Amino acid sequence: MKPAHNIIGIIPARYKSVRFPGKPLADILGKPMFQHVYERALKCRLLNQVILATDDSRIFNAAQNINIPVVMTSSEHASGTDRVLEAAGIINAAEDSIIVNIQGDEPLLEPEMLDQLLNPFVSDPEVNITTLARSLNRNEAKSRNIVKVVFSRSGKALYFSRNLIPWSDEQISCFAHIGIYAFRMNYLERFNTLDRSRLEEIEKLEQLRLLEADIPIHVVLTEHVSHGVDTFEDIANVIKIMREKKNNESYLSP
Repeated sequence: MKPAHNIIGIIPARYKSVRFPGKPLADILGKPMFQHVYERALKCRLLNQVILATDDSRIFNAAQNINIPVVMTSSEHASGTDRVLEAAGIINAAEDSIIVNIQGDEPLLEPEMLDQLLNPFVSDPEVNITTLARSLNRNEAKSRNIVKVVFSRSGKALYFSRNLIPWSDEQISCFAHIGIYAFRMNYLERFNTLDRSRLEEIEKLEQLRLLEADIPIHVVLTEHVSHGVDTFEDIANVIKIMREKKNNESYLSP
């Protein structure tokens, strides 16, 4: 059952990626990447609406041609969160809406991850921002390409870093941050009013702006692994996983 308030998924799709220009249009088994993300997001049982937010006419036209709801946003945004806020304004999202920032480079997105992200809003009116994390092994945790998070017993984020946190010579549990967020609309607007913070500048992680402003982020654990596309070379791995999943589903079918 869907909750009473409106829950909107917005997929930011910027054309000018530094490492992979035109990434949202990358062909994956006959579909542009943004279509895979959109179709996966539609399977989330809690979302009332899913739209694409782009800054490029090529992506905009491609989405319209396959009847995916899309809005054109500014090319000047510094982050996907800024683009999501503009898109929410364009569609006149109500103040009591919950806005989900769905990464546009996650063609293997598991719909259950969005359900997990949104469940705290259904059960706790005090939750205003959520994000996801997963357990990772110590070798993974050493990579600066994986953002780590530590959180309190109640699930509130304490800190995010590209470095190993918490630091220990022992084999203790670590958690990787998965960069999907859900905001109550008024908190998404509030985020946009905050200046870039000191820790954000040091770590290059915009979510630290919220923590420095004493705005809690609720961390939800998931068992699912994120398979983002950062470079063209990542496409081959995504296709391999998609084909394996399809084969397994066929095998399990009666």
